[in-house]
Amino acid sequence: MSHNIPQTSLGKFAREYLEYLEIERGRSLKTIENYEHYLSRFLTASGAKEPKDIDDELMRSFRLWLNRQSAGVHEGRQETLKKKTQNYYLIALRSFLKYLRKRGAESYVPEKIELAKVAERTIDLLTPQDLRRLLDAPSGDGVKELRDKAILELFFSTGLRLSELCALSRDIDITRDEISVRGKGEKVRVVFLSDEAKKAITAYLKKRTDLDDALFVSEGKRAREDGSIRLTPRSIERMVKHYATKAGIMDKVTPHILRHSFATDLLYNGADIRSVQMMLGHSNISTTQIYTHITDSQLKEVHKKFHNK
Repeated sequence: MSHNIPQTSLGKFAREYLEYLEIERGRSLKTIENYEHYLSRFLTASGAKEPKDIDDELMRSFRLWLNRQSAGVHEGRQETLKKKTQNYYLIALRSFLKYLRKRGAESYVPEKIELAKVAERTIDLLTPQDLRRLLDAPSGDGVKELRDKAILELFFSTGLRLSELCALSRDIDITRDEISVRGKGEKVRVVFLSDEAKKAITAYLKKRTDLDDALFVSEGKRAREDGSIRLTPRSIERMVKHYATKAGIMDKVTPHILRHSFATDLLYNGADIRSVQMMLGHSNISTTQIYTHITDSQLKEVHKKFHNK
């Protein structure tokens, strides 16, 4: 970790910052890897060696450099980094500058960094018909089919993130309607099980013959030989894609789209935004509010029902 950070005074602060994120803030290793990437590229591209080196001119030059970075060739055209990707760099840098202040190091004012304007985010959703076909796609009473059915039902019942579902242990109490999960930032929240999810998980666990602690495990011989029995995120992504194809769904389907479907289903049926925020484990309600745009179709019905009568 942090081997790409330059050996300078500012680089030393950056390495300490990454350790701070891991130990004191409890950020995931993936988040720390991302922040290391953004900060190492900033330090290398800008040439800043001391905290005081970061000023208006250096920031202007870095943003210009960032805006001109290649993102590869798409459909025969050379593309630059998307504004959203550029903002990841700026968010990491802003957070690092706040840390420098906390350490008493004089540097650039974090609040002076404004994020690039990005187009409003869009969310891919399954139609109710496609969702039903997807949930019904795993058929049969084999352990693999029962496992996959349980995973799909659990995703839609709880809105779990992929990493959260992979980390579940089999010692959960299926007789209860709720389970506790540890999400981003090590925060624990409660999610709720539908009757369909409880039934599917129970059927799957009854069919299991292994004693592994993981709730969902690989049934492949190779995985057992390697000792890697817990299902990986990549395996679940492939599984979801497989059943989407089997269900005749042409659009791309991922575990995160099932999370979107969970959230919008709640809002369509009258749940308030704050409750949805809690169930999704969003630390900031602004993240949850993206779903309100999708349910704006309800406003059309209200308008038709009550306007100009």
